[in-house]
Amino acid sequence: MRLKAWSLSAPVACLLFSLQAPAQDYPNRQVNFVVPFAPGGGTDVLGRLIGQKLSERLGKPFVIENRPGAGTLTAALQVAKSAPDGHTIMMVTSSTLAINVTLYKQLPYDPGKDLLLAALICSVPFALVVDPSLPVNSVTDLVKLARERPLSYGSGGPGSFHHLMAELFKATTGVPMTHVPYRGTLPALNDVVAGHIQLMFSDMAPAYPLIQGRKVRALGLTTAQRAASAPEIPPLAEVGLPGFDWAAWQSVAVPGGTPKEIVAKLNAAVNAAIAEPDVVKRLVDLQFIPSGKGSPEELERFVKAEALRWGKVVRDAGVAGTE
Repeated sequence: MRLKAWSLSAPVACLLFSLQAPAQDYPNRQVNFVVPFAPGGGTDVLGRLIGQKLSERLGKPFVIENRPGAGTLTAALQVAKSAPDGHTIMMVTSSTLAINVTLYKQLPYDPGKDLLLAALICSVPFALVVDPSLPVNSVTDLVKLARERPLSYGSGGPGSFHHLMAELFKATTGVPMTHVPYRGTLPALNDVVAGHIQLMFSDMAPAYPLIQGRKVRALGLTTAQRAASAPEIPPLAEVGLPGFDWAAWQSVAVPGGTPKEIVAKLNAAVNAAIAEPDVVKRLVDLQFIPSGKGSPEELERFVKAEALRWGKVVRDAGVAGTE
């Protein structure tokens, strides 16, 4: 009877062990942490910070590999085709998993299946900045001026956050403005400073030193939450655009098919790392709003909702399927 009982229970025990083993052993070697941008940028700095904390918490090196190109598509395709065992992970932005779904006619990966969001790190607020010589001190002033004379806004290129935020602003206020695309944030910001264009929506990291130096004037943030390092800049929702709450986001993703136990372990480790005081301070210094919450299941729902929300913005901006 004992032998029979063992013969019946052994397969069940083996199955349970096999389900638990991936998470217990993870990681059992170096983890390749892919960053879809060149070294030195905000995403790279953030990836190195989180990678160091994950190495400390999980006991194996998380080694950064920079794979820039094609608006994060080069890195995303590499990670999507990697073994789904948690030893290749990626820093992803909302472009990778939400905006590109509509922006590109055809993606070489399926954002809903080939890449899974494992942890959300932070939100990235954008500031509406204007040429300080422009006779405006508020959103109301800007809307009034835009109806009286032609204004142009800069961006890092069609379909970029700078572009989409400005298109949202146009749609919300009903004002006409001309889009002037640049090859990146800094060239566009420099032309706002020089007065060649009148305004842009810029991520805070490159814009805030210019705001402090009075090289540009900030009229508001795109997020409903203020940035801890710049509390003097009000949300646009408080100064003329009720309900306006938009942000980019930075996160960690794994290949589709990665065992849920590994995803859950990675999720817990990232969330714990983001709660550390030194990490919170660093994120705030980088002009990010820390997240560090949400289970993998909650994040799956979040990504689907963001893809729908941004998809409408991309279509309304007239850049859907243009890449």
